[in-house]
Amino acid sequence: MDEKNLHDRLTPLQYAVTQEAATERPFTGKYDRFDQPGIYVDVVSGEPLFSSLDKYDSGCGWPAFTRPIAKRAVKEKRDQSFGMERTEVRSREADSHLGHVFTDGPQERGGLRYCINSAALRFIPAGQLEAAGYGEYVRLFKQ
Repeated sequence: MDEKNLHDRLTPLQYAVTQEAATERPFTGKYDRFDQPGIYVDVVSGEPLFSSLDKYDSGCGWPAFTRPIAKRAVKEKRDQSFGMERTEVRSREADSHLGHVFTDGPQERGGLRYCINSAALRFIPAGQLEAAGYGEYVRLFKQ
């Protein structure tokens, strides 16, 4: 996707987060305190990234997930910016910056906390998955 198209399609915050590895301010993202069933996709490419079934309130100020929707959904990269040692999380296909993964998540659910910027995500409600082209994920929300 070319730079101009992205500038036209994304808000300034979405562009800064996904393309320039910016971080939205804590507790300001629309998905931080959001608990509807569905999936979260990359705001740039639409690739599926996380499920609401793996989302939890970590209190960190950003949406937190225990795992990606599929092992290959994201890629990880060493991040030593700002004098810190962290692991950056990026979408596999669009290479969008999403956030970081930490090892302080719920131990009973694997111990990981994917701390993700709301600005990098677009939410698809469970009831709209089929119509939006994500029919393969409907099964996750069947009781």
